[in-house]
Amino acid sequence: MKIIKNEMLPSRTACEGSLKNVLDALYVLNGKWKLALILSIVQSSKRFNEIQHEITGISAKVLANELKDLELNDFIRRNVYPTTPVSIIYEATEYSLTLKNVLAELSTWGEQHREKVKQSMRKQS
Repeated sequence: MKIIKNEMLPSRTACEGSLKNVLDALYVLNGKWKLALILSIVQSSKRFNEIQHEITGISAKVLANELKDLELNDFIRRNVYPTTPVSIIYEATEYSLTLKNVLAELSTWGEQHREKVKQSMRKQS
């Protein structure tokens, strides 16, 4: 884990601004499923059922609501094709790709945290 030493603490104004930015980001990306959904759809465009099978544990109702939220915030696009029956495909927008670095950092941190928990459990045994 990377530890930063001897670095000046940010000013109160900088902290308040940073906190506001984090809260804004969390407001848009809140919940258990949004980042996982973005990751799934960025990998490839998918139908509703494909997404539901890929992300285990999400109910159809929650998935529908989360997809609506992601569409409203311009992370995904819902494409309706006039086939019989109607085909609906969800695809990532260019804007969703702006989360690439955030997701990479979260992935790295999640891996480090998982290892830390494993080590902690070994010490207790």
